[in-house]
Amino acid sequence: MLNMYNKWLNSPIVDEQTKEELRSIANNEDEIKARFGVPMEFGTAGLRSIMTAGTGRMNIYTVAHTTAGLAKLIIDNNGAERGVAIAYDSRINSIEFSRAAAEVLAANGIKVYYFESLRPTPELSFAILHLGCIAGINITASHNAMEYNGYKVYWEDGAQLPPDHAAVVSASVASTDIFDGVKRMNFDAAVDAGLISIIGEEIDEAYLKAVLECQVCPDALQECGDSLNIIYTPLHGAGYKLVPEVLKRAGVTNLRIVPSQAEPDGRFPTVKSPNPESKECFKDGLAMAVSSGNDCDLFLATDPDSDRVGIIAKDNDGNYIPFSGNQVGALLIEYIIQGRKEKGTMPANPCAIKSIVSSALFDAVCATNGVKCMSVLTGFKYIGEKIKEFEQSGEYGFIFGYEESYGYLPGTYARDKDAVATSLLIAEMAAYYKRKGVSLYSLLLNMYEKYGFYKELGISNVVKGIDPMSTMREKMTALRANAMTEIAGIPVLRIRDYKTGVVTILSDGSTESTGLPSSDVLYYELADGSTYIIRPSGTEPKIKVYVLGKGDTNEGVDEKLRLFDEFTKGLF
Repeated sequence: MLNMYNKWLNSPIVDEQTKEELRSIANNEDEIKARFGVPMEFGTAGLRSIMTAGTGRMNIYTVAHTTAGLAKLIIDNNGAERGVAIAYDSRINSIEFSRAAAEVLAANGIKVYYFESLRPTPELSFAILHLGCIAGINITASHNAMEYNGYKVYWEDGAQLPPDHAAVVSASVASTDIFDGVKRMNFDAAVDAGLISIIGEEIDEAYLKAVLECQVCPDALQECGDSLNIIYTPLHGAGYKLVPEVLKRAGVTNLRIVPSQAEPDGRFPTVKSPNPESKECFKDGLAMAVSSGNDCDLFLATDPDSDRVGIIAKDNDGNYIPFSGNQVGALLIEYIIQGRKEKGTMPANPCAIKSIVSSALFDAVCATNGVKCMSVLTGFKYIGEKIKEFEQSGEYGFIFGYEESYGYLPGTYARDKDAVATSLLIAEMAAYYKRKGVSLYSLLLNMYEKYGFYKELGISNVVKGIDPMSTMREKMTALRANAMTEIAGIPVLRIRDYKTGVVTILSDGSTESTGLPSSDVLYYELADGSTYIIRPSGTEPKIKVYVLGKGDTNEGVDEKLRLFDEFTKGLF
């Protein structure tokens, strides 16, 4: 630890500003340990950490070091000529980190397609497929607070890096000196040499065309776009340009953008965390609506890299309420199914995909309407894998994919969640039902009556300490060693352990396979039809609990969620 700290201080490669930062913690053993004690783990989700100096933090040196490992993977797969697309969001240092990554790739003779300015994450996924790249890099920390940044890697299928490739990069990084083993080529020199190509508007146009082709009932916005009042906030992020543009092209004329949050700004000055799951993010937009006589039909908020979208709309009493990610997922699949049937555009053997921690209301909608519903592990790469599988086999026609954390994908043009396309589809859905005299809130209530009452509760348990990832693994090991047979007073029927791949039926002790890849998730099926799921976060020091409640009435489900919440407080 101290050896590495001193190596950074004495290296001629490290800039003086970074050295000064390190000198400021010279007498702080805990801080040195936090920064150098445990290097960042590179996995399928890439890297994510606070931006300070150190091997365990996001900085220009760890970004370059990781890119050197990725370069070896690309060269070993003969992908240098196919190239790598690079994008970034509005976060502090995103431009610097993205340029460093481009410089390392160029120095290794790998072609780079570099976006001229910030772009949504899904456009990067699209660009990889559109340009035929071997890989892609996106500099973003999604919806984390301003102190964070991250490094996501995508492979040739447009989805995030698969586990076997991530392991190769990780091993390569571990065997490469962070300074002496990393080559960099001046960015401008690499542009002049043709190793870095600047891309932008031409990719935007191709991407927007693909997004617009995802519309289900285009006439809804063409006919009602002038009467649908929408307020949108990009939360200081990458959606600021393309979300308004695609809505305009589809026929939305009454779109207002929240002025205080309209411009990209990595400090996120109007919010504590730029997360569209939080109602706080809508505060400035709600103030706009109130000042104009509460004339807003729909609020849309996208996170800084514009892959997640949250919404607020009126309830039957005229109050503005947030919709959960599961509620939006259920509304969208209901709309997509009904709209496609109406237009005669439903593919043969239609299939919709959700993550295992997402609501069973989605399953119920699909089952009732003759659509195959598949559940995959958390992480949009698994939905991307299924899309690729369907394209190769022709067995199913993909119509929609979603995760409960506000991530949705309505087409096959990209392999990651897309807030640009989803914002369009949500607006189209609102117009479609407004034309029928039905609000989104009323539609949701009707769906509960039709399909059953499903609600969910998400609980994040923060894990502190120098090495929180190890603490999280220890907690998961303890939970496996002491299997729960009852949760909040409700008997457990089956335990799915996705790490071992075994489903255990508690009534007789028999077992079967989960049928999914290994993942550190414990999934408890309860006697009342509810589900209780525990998994450690792959990007943050948190153990997450997902409660998917089911009941006969709205009040009954709410009471169950309260009991589950109390139980969880005692568990952690």
